[in-house]
Amino acid sequence: MDTVFVGLSGGVDSAVSAYLLKKQGYKVVGAFIKGWEPDFLPCTGVRDRLEAMRVAAHLGIPFVTYDLSEEYKRGVVDYFVSEYKLGRTPNPDVMCNRVIKFGAFWEKAKADGANLIATGHYVQKKMADGSFQMAVSEDMEKDQTYFLWTLTQEDLSHSFFPVGGLEKSEVRRLALEANLPNASRADSQGLCFLGHVDMHAFLKRYLPTEIGVVRDENGKSIGSHDGIWFYTLGQRHGFGSLGGERLYVVAKDRTKNELIVSTSPLGENAEKSFALTNESSVDGSPLVGKYLGRYRYRQTLLPVEIHDGQASFDTPQRIASGQSLVVYDERGEIMHGGAIIE
Repeated sequence: MDTVFVGLSGGVDSAVSAYLLKKQGYKVVGAFIKGWEPDFLPCTGVRDRLEAMRVAAHLGIPFVTYDLSEEYKRGVVDYFVSEYKLGRTPNPDVMCNRVIKFGAFWEKAKADGANLIATGHYVQKKMADGSFQMAVSEDMEKDQTYFLWTLTQEDLSHSFFPVGGLEKSEVRRLALEANLPNASRADSQGLCFLGHVDMHAFLKRYLPTEIGVVRDENGKSIGSHDGIWFYTLGQRHGFGSLGGERLYVVAKDRTKNELIVSTSPLGENAEKSFALTNESSVDGSPLVGKYLGRYRYRQTLLPVEIHDGQASFDTPQRIASGQSLVVYDERGEIMHGGAIIE
């Protein structure tokens, strides 16, 4: 029987994934991925590893730890800090999945005898016309296809997502049924491997404070900011306005170190068309035609058409460079791939 290395995070989703695979007769190995943790944040890595070890012991499966802290720091943290410095808005969780969970982890596991890897992601792998498809989770509140748009046929050929076809409530029920030691542990959220992080405070450790002017769309100075890289388009902020008026960042001028804000999230000059880079599709074909898409996690799907590396929406949008545009079929059920907004 195939050997499956399950990425045990310490959470209930990956624990149930290991439980289900063992129940199906696979030779299961629990693997904890040690990511990079900054010394200025209260990180949970030690506790997470302990929980993962308890799950492996309870299931009677071998347990290994892979120290991928250098790969994570170099491939994820350095990447998103450099992107923010350029005034862009990257998605570090997308890069974490590409570089770590379906990159370095697979290579380590394969070298140790794995035929397959599995994670607790809420996505479904299906087969259609001889190729793999990535379908949305049965539990749409938990669906994570947005973060996996870089996965390819090769990635899917050796990857399992055992809980993708289950509701979260069913996962909890299975965990209790199996007496898993972390069955009632709260879900972890936030940045991959780091959890809840105040991005502004985090970036201040790496990027300098550069006081600049905040202007409205008429050019009037209404306040100041501490560096344009700490803000993203569409972000809401008061900026010291009288009466606590809601203001939204609608433009960033790197040359002048100025932010332009508006009382509307879109502002006056929102666009319908955006250039794309780093296009990737699950089946390997070019992204061309009409889709439903989103450029933020859990955002309502929007009609979008892609041609010649250009994404066009029916209505004006305010999208920051660096964000991931992820596209789906006309029913929003099959994720086809994605790209970076340029």
